[in-house]
Amino acid sequence: MNVPIQELEGVRITDGIHEVTDNISHSPYWNEDIAPTLVKDRKWSMKDIAALWISMSACIPTYMLASSLISEGMNWYQAVLTIFFGNAIVLVPMILNAHAGTKYGIPFPVYCRASFGIRGANIPALLRAFVACGWFGIQTWIGGWAIYKIITIYVPAWDSLPNWWGGINIAQFACFMVFWGINMFVIYKGIESIRILLDIKAPLLILLGLALLAWAYHAAGGFGPMLSQPSAFVPGGPKAGKFWLVFFPALTGMIGYWATLSLNIPDFTRYSRTQRDQVIGQAIGLPTTMALYSFIGVAVTSATIVIYGSAIWDPVVLITKFKNPAVLGISLFALCLATLATNLAANVVSPANDFSNLWPSKITFRIGGLITGIVGILIQPWKLVSDPSGYIFTWLVGYSALLGPIGGILICDYFVIRRTRLNPIQLYLRDGQYFYGSGFNPAAIVALVLGIAPNVPGFLGTIKLVDPATVGPFLMHLYSYAWFVGFYISFVVYWVWMALVYNPQTER
Repeated sequence: MNVPIQELEGVRITDGIHEVTDNISHSPYWNEDIAPTLVKDRKWSMKDIAALWISMSACIPTYMLASSLISEGMNWYQAVLTIFFGNAIVLVPMILNAHAGTKYGIPFPVYCRASFGIRGANIPALLRAFVACGWFGIQTWIGGWAIYKIITIYVPAWDSLPNWWGGINIAQFACFMVFWGINMFVIYKGIESIRILLDIKAPLLILLGLALLAWAYHAAGGFGPMLSQPSAFVPGGPKAGKFWLVFFPALTGMIGYWATLSLNIPDFTRYSRTQRDQVIGQAIGLPTTMALYSFIGVAVTSATIVIYGSAIWDPVVLITKFKNPAVLGISLFALCLATLATNLAANVVSPANDFSNLWPSKITFRIGGLITGIVGILIQPWKLVSDPSGYIFTWLVGYSALLGPIGGILICDYFVIRRTRLNPIQLYLRDGQYFYGSGFNPAAIVALVLGIAPNVPGFLGTIKLVDPATVGPFLMHLYSYAWFVGFYISFVVYWVWMALVYNPQTER
């Protein structure tokens, strides 16, 4: 089949895919890691995009995600459906932001340059990078925790060691650092090694999850009492009539879970062969895997009540109940592989590119990954996951208040203002059309601040830095919708401002 090819202003357009042919390597805002992807480097098919999401979703935090929803009063299917709906909603901005990555071959921080300005793009990039550093630390802690728990079966004295730093002992920290070192090694090998790792992990983790589900069902003679436990919101229940008060902040938390990737998804779709590959691959991989793996977590935990007499939400702790060395070895490998692949794809690729964008001539992808790793140690991630309620209602909802406004600005700029038309060469040039005179687009900065502002009081009240009574019920309740509030305010403010000043003739 003949594919239409156009040459236009130093850009070759093949079946809607733009490839920069001009040499722009002289620009201080260019380096090889954030340069537009060439057609020859686009190796990610629909299968690879689906594997990306299956691999990232099939992980320990997803397995444990429903636990906090059930602890808040939901029954199992309300929890799983809340997770599914949240991911179905976040799939929309995910696919929309992915479009620019596929069409122009640009990573997330370069995509931000069109709306925020070439220098201003560092603001959303660094906000996204900060959240990724937190997630990197969490996932690395989980991987190290798995190693630690398996070893303590054979070396129980480790559990008696005194705390060394931040509430953990030196053996826990050592296991954390071992897993941290493995992450750093794969980062050094580059993006293609991450794709291969994801393709290996995706089918393996689904099979192992289903195998764990089958074991739990057989060992418990069914799935146990949790699946028959009624909702706490039914008439006569301890939280009767309060379902919606829990549902909406929980839904916001579920959206916040992948609000990070809904922004920096261009970091991956820039390697996609076609728009069809990225759209269908994401739709197949994201909401279905999140719902399935969270159900596996609920069902297996329900069975542990029958088998062991108490609910064991942490799969790492559950695996230590097995004594067969082969089972332990396979389980440890699977847990580490699951955590490693998710961590690298979800929490390293973006901040590595984001830090690289900050100083392209000095910070490469590898150096950006190293910065991510160091910050991930310093934040003491074990403290972030120590409280299930705080994990969702403080961590997930809290950072969604930052990322929702960014998503509103990006989608408004790319689809409403520019109608998907960008000049990829100008995205890398000083004093070009995306420099906005000072390197910052004031419309985006103001829209971002106004989108974040209404959620600040509710956040401060939630973390008890300010008395919730002083904040007031309206603002506390508004915080439950943090992602939605920020997204729509920033979208509208940016739209109104840019509609007054934007000249469509600048986009070729």
